Formats: sequence, structure tokens, C-alpha cells
Amino acid sequence: MENNTELLIDKIVKGIQEKKGRNIVIIDLHDIEDTICKAFVICTGGSPTQIQALADSISETVRKEAAQKPIAVDGLRQSMWVAMDYVDVIVHIFLPDMRDFYDLEHLWADAQLTEIEDLD
Repeated sequence: MENNTELLIDKIVKGIQEKKGRNIVIIDLHDIEDTICKAFVICTGGSPTQIQALADSISETVRKEAAQKPIAVDGLRQSMWVAMDYVDVIVHIFLPDMRDFYDLEHLWADAQLTEIEDLD
């Protein structure tokens, strides 16, 4: 991946880990044709409140350490699935049931998936 994309992903993961987001998966879409971005970062939050905290932490960490802001954030009202669009990277923050239902990892199984170990 390109350096800017790698830096962005690194700061997104840091923001997730600061609020104890779980089951982080990076889906590298570089080698997949006709995708809307270069990567997805997916994680799970335990409650709508934690999902909002994760989105805030990601936004703040990326703004401070990578000088970027999302061009769109959707889903904060209900906070069951929040999507944050950073152009090259789209972040998906799910409640466990929603993540299981949409199963993005399975949909993009032909891409390279990288699991990040949970911090305890």
C-alpha cells in the first residue's frame, strides 16, 4: 500500500484501540478491480455509546496525526453501523449483530485480510 494510505490506516487503528474497539480487520482492496477505495478498516464496538466513542477517537486521532478529516460519516444517529469515508480508506464500526449480518470480510474474501490483535 502507499505510504499515505498506510499512515491513515495506522492512525485509524490507533484511534480504534484507544477506545478498546475489537476484532479489527484491514481489507486491502488494491488488487481488486473497480473498488471505491483502497482499503476497509472494520471493527466492533460493544454498544452504541462505544461506537460513537470509537468514531470520535478515530476522527480526532486521524485529524491530529495524519491531518485528514472524513469526507462523510454516516450512521451516528443510531450507532449500530457507522461508516467513515476517508476517500482511500472507509472505516466500518459495527455492533456485533450488524457485523455478523453484513459479513463484509466474507464479501471481500478475495482481497487480502489482515487481522489486528485486540489490546487487553
